Amino acid sequence: MHPILFEFGPIQIRFYGLMYVIAILVGSVLIKKEVRRKGIKMAEDDVMNFILWSVVGGILGARIYYVVFNWDYYFANLREVPAVWHGGLAIHGGLIGGITAAYLYLKRKDVFFWRMADCVAPAIILGQTFGRFGNFMNGDAHGRPTTMPWGIVFPQGSIAGAEFPNTHLHPAMLYEMAINVFIFSILWFGLRKREYKNGFIFAAYLMLYSLGRFVVENFRADSLMLGPLRVAQVMSLTLAVSALTVIVKGRMWKR
Repeated sequence: MHPILFEFGPIQIRFYGLMYVIAILVGSVLIKKEVRRKGIKMAEDDVMNFILWSVVGGILGARIYYVVFNWDYYFANLREVPAVWHGGLAIHGGLIGGITAAYLYLKRKDVFFWRMADCVAPAIILGQTFGRFGNFMNGDAHGRPTTMPWGIVFPQGSIAGAEFPNTHLHPAMLYEMAINVFIFSILWFGLRKREYKNGFIFAAYLMLYSLGRFVVENFRADSLMLGPLRVAQVMSLTLAVSALTVIVKGRMWKR
């Protein structure tokens, strides 16, 4: 568990950034495969531009969201605002930013948003899986102290180790990583080739991930807070209820 994979002079290759690169590369392969399978009329260059727009929007949204809910710290440490390699990308902000950028791009290309969203959903949750491994190596998104035998003592060079030196912590990021693998398996191997209305796969992703995140958040020690409330649990509950309502009522859009 060390945030830096290797160093070459002033150049550092960090696990956190590497996992995002891998997530984008693997996700791009899955998305292009689904676009071809579903017969969506987009040139390969347009698909790659769509992915680029979504990734940039997602990273910006994730960082802005995290900074806003930690404004006291970042106001006093403005140089840390762009330092995403230190951790601090919130998935709910990433979804807001990524979905907004994707919607705007697809509207320009006259591609039905919800049909494309179904292509992207498995790639998103798989990307989150890689991201949680990056969190593990970085020592962020960590859990509370625990006496459970699987508790992990993070090295002092990591974020968790600095905050809780020589303390066994819940590996909350690994809990979520396991849940994400399970959700990806359901979406990719169980649901994607069945006949559903446009938007069902994406709604299933939102509901399953939100329920899993709501549970994992109980073990987190670094939750974003809004007064006494954990922001991620409020967002997760809202998304889960919204997605479930759409699924139950069958209000998925078809072109």
